[in-house]
Amino acid sequence: MELARCAQKLLLGDPTPKIRFLFPSNPAPTTVFLRSRLIRRRRRRRNFVVSVASAEVGALVEQAGGKRVVELVGAFNKLTGTMKNVHSSTTSSQTLLFKSLKLSIPILHSLPLAPDGRSPLSKALSLALLLAHLQMDAEVISAGILRQVLEAGAVSIMKVRDRISSGTAHLLHESLRVKNVSAKVEVLDDETAAALRKFCLTFYDIRALILDLAFKLDTMRHLDYLPRYQQQMLSLEVMKIHAPLAHAVGTNFLSLELEDLAFRYLFPCSYLYVDTWLRNHERDATYEPLIDVYKERVLHSLETDSLLADMVEDISVKGRYKSRYSTMKKLLRDGRRPEEVNDVLGLRIVLKPRCGSDVGERACYRAREIIRSLWEEMPHRTKDYIAKPKPNGYRSLHMAVNVSEYDRARPLMEIQIRTTEMDMLADAGAASHSLYKGGLTDPEEVSIFAYVIEARNFILLLSKDYLIDHNCESLTSLIWSLKQR
Repeated sequence: MELARCAQKLLLGDPTPKIRFLFPSNPAPTTVFLRSRLIRRRRRRRNFVVSVASAEVGALVEQAGGKRVVELVGAFNKLTGTMKNVHSSTTSSQTLLFKSLKLSIPILHSLPLAPDGRSPLSKALSLALLLAHLQMDAEVISAGILRQVLEAGAVSIMKVRDRISSGTAHLLHESLRVKNVSAKVEVLDDETAAALRKFCLTFYDIRALILDLAFKLDTMRHLDYLPRYQQQMLSLEVMKIHAPLAHAVGTNFLSLELEDLAFRYLFPCSYLYVDTWLRNHERDATYEPLIDVYKERVLHSLETDSLLADMVEDISVKGRYKSRYSTMKKLLRDGRRPEEVNDVLGLRIVLKPRCGSDVGERACYRAREIIRSLWEEMPHRTKDYIAKPKPNGYRSLHMAVNVSEYDRARPLMEIQIRTTEMDMLADAGAASHSLYKGGLTDPEEVSIFAYVIEARNFILLLSKDYLIDHNCESLTSLIWSLKQR
């Protein structure tokens, strides 16, 4: 009964304590800190602990408000657990997320099911978790939580500004403007799509763009309920506008999945052909992902090499699969057969040297020797961009190895080897490449917007210590604070 009373107070906006839940399926207690109104008025905090025995959980949840408290606590813990960056560690960020969930959950329960059959709460949390996975700040995630509520007319931008934050209200307003931009044109040809992309990149908040792109991806993941012609209309819009925009703002994770989903609905037979072939080369005989097998083998060999251990203090190995859409483009552009596509699997090895740039370069060459001891290298596909950097300063070792087994031929696997500094510079240089793929073809425009993306990344790096030291609520307040200094 005590939990039910706390639930009613919570949902009515009364002073709320710290509540601790003990669930039978989770031996570790789930704890959430609930800020009381008394903190703002009297500058003091009241904390209580409510421990629920496993046999009583089911009954208590059925009490008025109890179920919503459990949902609120679960959603809050899941979001903050996914946010691995510094934004989730600040009290202001946690407060912002909690207020957004507290406002939206009762309203979402009153809304009808989404057309795809999901509950509004499930859809809102799916979008919020996607934004958290992208390591967006709390204001963007808060806007993702509230977007459905706003579109349903249950709250206004003014109410969000007053009860949540002005930054969240601004992002919601901007994301709705981005959402409606494609409705302003009648024909979505190449020229019109390019103009729309340039318009979005020029006039909208980049975080609002990412919020809308995440919303579009969540929608594309659940398109099966729509008639075929509507699936194709949405997929064409994604392929023409949203996927290139995702490239342009540097969110490759979004762009690749958007492209693959649009490809699947626009050309289902071609997608099935490419997908079937790639799946045959992505898993071994036991159906374990090959990229994981190769990553573990490479990492073990690098970590156990005594010479390399003297030169580096950390080793990172990342793997990637070639997307279905990019595979199809390569087949069409180069006129290749599937077995002639050689970069289906790829590994990137990033080494953190102990000291000095020379040590880092020697570590890269040592890592290449270790790779050569594992697989046969293809000499005609070896490129040394450390000895001879690209004109834009890009430096890395590229190689392709033969991972075929005695009883099964496989495509070549590409491997990149670089230091942490080389990797950082490569990511910065990739901004310009992404902008070209996003539809900006004027070199001056690309250069200017690349500076914007690099500035965003720089601020994200700065924020790690600055947000904690100066108690900034978000990137917006961080930028303002830096300007004042």
